[in-house]
Amino acid sequence: MKGTVLYGARDIRFEDRPEPKIIKPADAILRLSASCICGSDLWPYRGIANFAELPAPMGHEYCGIVEEVGKEVRNVKPGQFVVGSFATSDNTCVICQDGYQSSCVQREFMSAAQAPLLRVPLADGTLVPITDVPPKELIPSLLATSDVLGTGWFAADAANVKSGKTAVVVGDGAVGLLAVLSAKQMGAERIIAMSRHESRQKLAREFGATDIVTERGEEGIARIKELTKGLGADSVLECVGTQESMLQAIRSTRPGGYVSYVGVPHAVKLDGTELFFGEVHLHGGPAPVRRYLPDLIELVLDEKINPGKVFDLKLPLDQVAEGYRAMDERRAIKTLLQP
Repeated sequence: MKGTVLYGARDIRFEDRPEPKIIKPADAILRLSASCICGSDLWPYRGIANFAELPAPMGHEYCGIVEEVGKEVRNVKPGQFVVGSFATSDNTCVICQDGYQSSCVQREFMSAAQAPLLRVPLADGTLVPITDVPPKELIPSLLATSDVLGTGWFAADAANVKSGKTAVVVGDGAVGLLAVLSAKQMGAERIIAMSRHESRQKLAREFGATDIVTERGEEGIARIKELTKGLGADSVLECVGTQESMLQAIRSTRPGGYVSYVGVPHAVKLDGTELFFGEVHLHGGPAPVRRYLPDLIELVLDEKINPGKVFDLKLPLDQVAEGYRAMDERRAIKTLLQP
């Protein structure tokens, strides 16, 4: 088969790779219905964060049909449509049972999903099967649950978004936009999206944003304080991962408020004294998508949400390099890849 491989900064190739095989008895092989490019894929693509070894296969968001399972797999079977997380989990260890499957004691981070076939370790704990093969029009939204929606949902959950409260979302990428959707689903009365891009602002409003703030840095913080009677927001969802975005989130939160951080951090350093006197709750990390998958899948199948709208570019898988370029140049929010 052919799959996506990163050779170095802005060097993405679609080339021959070995077809995945069952290696361990808990594995499953999927034939993917769709994959996509994640905003976090852009860090290594830009050469900012490098893999331990290059070339490296790419892709960690996926859904599709089970083709084969190992002899220990019990919860999924060939022919079923499944969605899985970007982090594998046994879903039985004490950490998984506490709802943090993204830190399972047996965790592996998925890769190689930008291809027609994918091996998924710990299939019983990682994959969620759907009773019937879904209609094609729901595939993009089901794919979104695999990471970007699950991460946005964790951002809202970790920031303690509650009915009647004010939430601020820092970041207008796909995760930030779906954090807006998640905050809306959790009942936030006011949702302030921080964005400078008209197309993303429009989608944020579709997902539930009540206000748009275009300012950044100190000006952005001042604008949030102005909109919240000088106090700061109850919940702030940091969905970028830079020093500026993290400080903007913390400083836009009222004392006693909550900050979630789901953007993979790059060169972020926090001042202990500021945190001490700021009195804000901080919680984040790799989203435990598996915790939320069953409920998110149900919301999609019931057509109560349409997170697939974040895919504003759809390409055949063999045009994956153009998908990376489009996202890198901000011509696309998120690229869906069709094997």
